[in-house]
Amino acid sequence: MHKSSARPRSILICSTVVSLTLGLAACNREAEAPVEPATPAPTPAPITVEAAPIVLDRAGFLAAVDAAVAAYASGAASTGQDTLVGRRFTIRQAFGCGGPLPSTAAVTDGLAGWTASDDGQTQRLTLTPADWTETALVAGEAPIWEAVEGVWLTRPWLRAETCPQVNPDQAPAGPAAVSSPQTVGLAAVFEPEGSRLDRRNGRAYSFTIRGEDDQPPPPHTGGYRLVLEGRFAAFPDGRAIRCRAASVDQRPVCIAAVQMDRVAFEDTDGSVLSDWRTG
Repeated sequence: MHKSSARPRSILICSTVVSLTLGLAACNREAEAPVEPATPAPTPAPITVEAAPIVLDRAGFLAAVDAAVAAYASGAASTGQDTLVGRRFTIRQAFGCGGPLPSTAAVTDGLAGWTASDDGQTQRLTLTPADWTETALVAGEAPIWEAVEGVWLTRPWLRAETCPQVNPDQAPAGPAAVSSPQTVGLAAVFEPEGSRLDRRNGRAYSFTIRGEDDQPPPPHTGGYRLVLEGRFAAFPDGRAIRCRAASVDQRPVCIAAVQMDRVAFEDTDGSVLSDWRTG
């Protein structure tokens, strides 16, 4: 009786052990099964936005001139590509801050000025580009440029586009004031095969302001604005700015080679009085 009752119990125990063993083996196989790596999502291509070229203003250009002056005076050799070449500029400068000139004959080539008629009924704004083709700063470039017409940037120590606000009473006593020599300019260059229609050839940019209803123009204070727009070109050495000085004790005179696109006169409010465009 004892033997017959023990056999089923042993069979049951064995079956249980076998089932547990198979279950553990199955768990181990599941645990050991390699996990397929997740396919990474495609990385989107970076969006590149090309920065718009910065249009150089008066302050930016004069800062570049200061760097050119320092390099020239120290004898440092210019290396690398000149990033100024090809950049656009819009340069404004005030003129006529001291009032009208005595006559149109007093207007110097390369400088803007304004005069009033004898009866006070009109005001005439004038700029005649100077002929720099044979000057020392440009001499030797004739094979490249057939003509060079220049405009001076007055008061290069002033970054603002408005008239200076200096109180004359604060000036030290002494001889009558004499204007400083011009040391910074823009040289509009013209190649031999280029159009001749854009050259001034001694002709002035001129605009006349008239009053209304037979009344003279109102008194004008604060001067006017000369606007120069275009793109920087390069001298044969690849630089946009060239400096020269007759002595180590003189500030170098620097000019930039440019292709002029627009010249304009504005009033102190920024309203365009007249403009001229090339092309």
